[in-house]
Amino acid sequence: MEKFLVSGNATISGTVTVSGAKNAALPIMAAALLASSGRVELSNVPDLNDIKTISKLMESLGATVTRGEGTATIDSTNIDEPTAPYELVKTMRASVLVLGPLLARLGEAKVSFPGGCAIGSRPVDLHLKGLEAMGAQIEIEDGYIVAKAPAGGLKGAEVHFDVVSVGATENVLMAAALARGTTVLRNSAREPEVVDLCHFLNAMGADISGIGTDTLTINGVAALTGCDYRVVADRIEAGTFLVAAAATRGSVTLLNAAPDTMAVVLHKLREAGADIRIDETTIHLDMHGKRPKAVDIHTAPHPEFPTDMQSQFLAMNSVSEGSATVVETIFENRLVAAQEMNRMGADIHLEGNRAQVRGVESLKAAPVMATDLRASASLVIAGLVAEGETLIDRIYHIDRGYEKIESKFAELGATIKRIS
Repeated sequence: MEKFLVSGNATISGTVTVSGAKNAALPIMAAALLASSGRVELSNVPDLNDIKTISKLMESLGATVTRGEGTATIDSTNIDEPTAPYELVKTMRASVLVLGPLLARLGEAKVSFPGGCAIGSRPVDLHLKGLEAMGAQIEIEDGYIVAKAPAGGLKGAEVHFDVVSVGATENVLMAAALARGTTVLRNSAREPEVVDLCHFLNAMGADISGIGTDTLTINGVAALTGCDYRVVADRIEAGTFLVAAAATRGSVTLLNAAPDTMAVVLHKLREAGADIRIDETTIHLDMHGKRPKAVDIHTAPHPEFPTDMQSQFLAMNSVSEGSATVVETIFENRLVAAQEMNRMGADIHLEGNRAQVRGVESLKAAPVMATDLRASASLVIAGLVAEGETLIDRIYHIDRGYEKIESKFAELGATIKRIS
């Protein structure tokens, strides 16, 4: 199993290009299954293990997926297999996003319950309730979700999500694009990746309004076609590099970024003492050699602070000036990285979903273990500010969501070695 050896006492400085967003590319690729004619030509697609997994899954359904440097060409004209097998779905939760497109396109779907990071319970009941509201009959058989559309296809419906859910919003949204009549989704997720999916579906010929709000109105159309589309920049990767620069008292310039998707993260970094300048696709952060100030974090659905940035800020707070409270409201196990940081000398006290962080001057290298994708990134940041060399185990998590992270950090002056 591969590990990272991170050299500490680093100062992050330089320029790096942000990749396309994994969390936008995955649902967009799943939505390509809805195109009954023409090819989908995607650009700004990151080269990640999760992208490879969903490519294999789509090919198992009968689609053709051709990957290039930052591109993906998808032909779903001849899909005929409604089953998404356990062998592929078990490694990635986003695999469940083929449920809505398959049901709408083929009238049936059989999708294994998904896997992914061990960050807590993420049930799919909201997905299923939304599809049932459109007339789908759903049963659970041997670990599979078995869904069938009524005669004549799915029907438009009013769907109110009891809890804001990105995945449920995306799945029901995709199914509604081909449903008969009008579907209204209330209390929908507003994340930039959901917005990107809406724009992609409209580019294929869908009729979606209310984009960016919590109420989406979808007028079903008879068919969708292929299109050209560029995936939005990854706000979480961008935020990770910004926090790494802030924690190490350095400076960084991000190219191909999407600052308009990162308002609350940029606000918190300014609160930590960062000098930040932005334009349409560039973000520049400079700490001017100063130690960051601790900042309170409270995760919540967009446009509030994203749970996917909580671990990285926890790492920065551990070496910041002062004390801070970090509250995680989305996933119950996402503060587990604190235990590994404490092994490195951090002063973090956990109380349920709350972490009390008292900043220390520096951390000390220690063997640590990543438990999920974003925890992996936070341990890299902790390793960069620590004294000595930090060995991070189970880095397969990080390869699911960060493209060439060690080489990108190398561009910024860090030394991260991948070892067996």
